[in-house]
Amino acid sequence: MNPHTPVFCSIVPPHLLEHLARSSNPAVAAAARRTLIADASARTSRVLPLPGSAPTLAPADVGRPHRTVYDCERGTELPGVRVRAEGEDATGDSTVNRAYAGLGATFDLFLKAFGRDSIDGAGLPLLASVHYDENYGNAFWNGEQMVFGDGDDEIFLDFTLPVDVIGHELAHGFTQYTANLEYFSQSGALNESVSDVFGSLVKQYALGQGADQADWLIGEGLFHPNVQGTALRSMKAPGTAYDDDVLGKDPQPGHMDDYVRTSRDNGGVHINSGIPNHAFYLVATELGGKAWERPGQIWYDVMTGGTLAPETRFSEFAAATVAAAKARYGDGEEIQAVLKAWAAVGVPTD
Repeated sequence: MNPHTPVFCSIVPPHLLEHLARSSNPAVAAAARRTLIADASARTSRVLPLPGSAPTLAPADVGRPHRTVYDCERGTELPGVRVRAEGEDATGDSTVNRAYAGLGATFDLFLKAFGRDSIDGAGLPLLASVHYDENYGNAFWNGEQMVFGDGDDEIFLDFTLPVDVIGHELAHGFTQYTANLEYFSQSGALNESVSDVFGSLVKQYALGQGADQADWLIGEGLFHPNVQGTALRSMKAPGTAYDDDVLGKDPQPGHMDDYVRTSRDNGGVHINSGIPNHAFYLVATELGGKAWERPGQIWYDVMTGGTLAPETRFSEFAAATVAAAKARYGDGEEIQAVLKAWAAVGVPTD
């Protein structure tokens, strides 16, 4: 991959949609098939610069968000009709307003916790399109912008409901502009994990939660109430987020002993991300306090430090977190927490 290569990254993994497409419930199966088709089309579409995507920022604009929300009106042409821009009043559409607020919450985390001006560090405008397609059960980052479906109201609800979904997808942009982790196998699972980490931090920062107060769930509130599940993934307990007759069972492992080798889902990027996810959770809860402070700072330093290769494996990423902890905090409890966490999930650090 070339630096800053756009990659289509969705919150709902294809293996889950493929499972739903085989459902005996005709409405569920039809919505899943439609979503898979829309995803395949979006994945291969050429990404073009969007209106307002590269403004010249005046000095007074540095360090301020530049948000624009578009309405696809249940079509698939991007970006859609502009419905709310930075500084404009809320609309009568709660989906538009949630997208706008979620973009702002993500911007706030990166600026206030890490001193980063937007996901690229240079004031990149944050763009989102809502009401994408009909019964579309996903949300994605296409290298330029966020896109949200309304869900099928059978399995998935509106994808703007969980703020961590918004943070997760924008964090793919953060990875695109920093370590640019290749979206395949272990580096792809790290790409997904970094998005889960920062997506969870967006939620925790917005709510002012400490590590012991956070639910450590990704996509909590996304499932229809009839679904037996709490979220798409659990960083606290990978493999326990859902267990439903229609949806199936959460396949995420939390330890290298259970690493899943598969050719599906780009080599299991949404599945094996549970292992580094759990390592971050363990570091955060071991250190306590606000997870965006010491644990988040260590992960941020790794992503922006220039030491990761696009094809970085778990053990190399783990070693980089140890080095980053030592560089920032010395030989204190931070480095011990990092070493202990990676050992607990079976990933070597040397």
